[in-house]
Amino acid sequence: MLTTASAPVPLEPDARHVAAAAALHRDLAENRRRLPADLATALTDAGFTRHFVPERWGGRAGSFGELVAAVATVGESCASTAWCAALYAAHARLASYLPDQAQRELWGERPDVRIAACVIPPSGEAAAVPDGWRLSGRWDYASGVDHADWILLASRTAGEHRIFAVPRGDFEVIDTWHNVGLRGTGSSGVAVGAAFVPRHRSFTLEDLLRPGGGGGRCHSVPFPLVAGLQFVAPILGAARGAQRDWLSSMAGRRRADGRSARDTATVQFVLARSSAEIHAAQLLVEHAAQRADHGRVTALVVAQNQRDVAMAAELCATAVDRIFRASGAQAQRESSPLQRSWRDVTVAAGHATLEFEKAASEYAKAAFAAEDGRGR
Repeated sequence: MLTTASAPVPLEPDARHVAAAAALHRDLAENRRRLPADLATALTDAGFTRHFVPERWGGRAGSFGELVAAVATVGESCASTAWCAALYAAHARLASYLPDQAQRELWGERPDVRIAACVIPPSGEAAAVPDGWRLSGRWDYASGVDHADWILLASRTAGEHRIFAVPRGDFEVIDTWHNVGLRGTGSSGVAVGAAFVPRHRSFTLEDLLRPGGGGGRCHSVPFPLVAGLQFVAPILGAARGAQRDWLSSMAGRRRADGRSARDTATVQFVLARSSAEIHAAQLLVEHAAQRADHGRVTALVVAQNQRDVAMAAELCATAVDRIFRASGAQAQRESSPLQRSWRDVTVAAGHATLEFEKAASEYAKAAFAAEDGRGR
């Protein structure tokens, strides 16, 4: 068993180095529709893959606040790189729900293991066999899978939504990722042909509602409390990057009548409104991460986090859309970082976990239930 002596320094300093590398390689990532190998290695070296790995395996069992800040820093340069950074970290947290024997297989030699996942919705078939299951089928949208050592795949069996840990040699990557945004994430499909998964390499979705086997605070909180953080952090970073790029482009621009663009009411309105929305989104995300790291977990707190990360994503998407529309034809060029940010934020904010209507429903149920409890 490894010790905490091998744990890395805090994420944020190395995140800035990853952000610089991502800025240099984002065109390559976009054209290849997956991260270059050097960027995937940089994410590992920076500590993202071990951030939520239990300490007994040499991981950090780190905080959500630190992860969100580091991912957003990377997202200012490249949303795709930030997306993979967040998910590599989050999937290790999910893997901590595996029995100890499986955790040893994943992290017994080193904590820096890249894990992809397709856990919602379940797909494929899992047939019960002696001592485990025979898993087969196809799953979609496995972000970062080209560089993954393992993957978590979900299927329904015996009425359960069950998650299986599958090593690299037992799955095949299917080139299906041709989306308009987050192109560099390599969120392709995977296929498995009758792979045997032993019983110790599995857990259920229901298990994610209870404390896991990692031993740290990050392993003791239920999945619904923190699920949205991994998706909103790249959006926040990309929105901040879009604001920065737009401000820089407007600083020296002149209108057709010779006036400086910065002196026009339209530019001033867009700057103030969008920057306020992005700042508000950041406060919401930081507060949600603080609840996850330190708050008492109740049904209402879980619903508050779901509400806040969904609202933060909506605020960022609204702000970036306004910035993009106010930028004119120059921002619509393929070479413009603004159009890339607009595509990435629009696609990322459409993730089902960040759907505000669903979050609103959960929050209303929890809020009225809490009020009913106080009234008794």
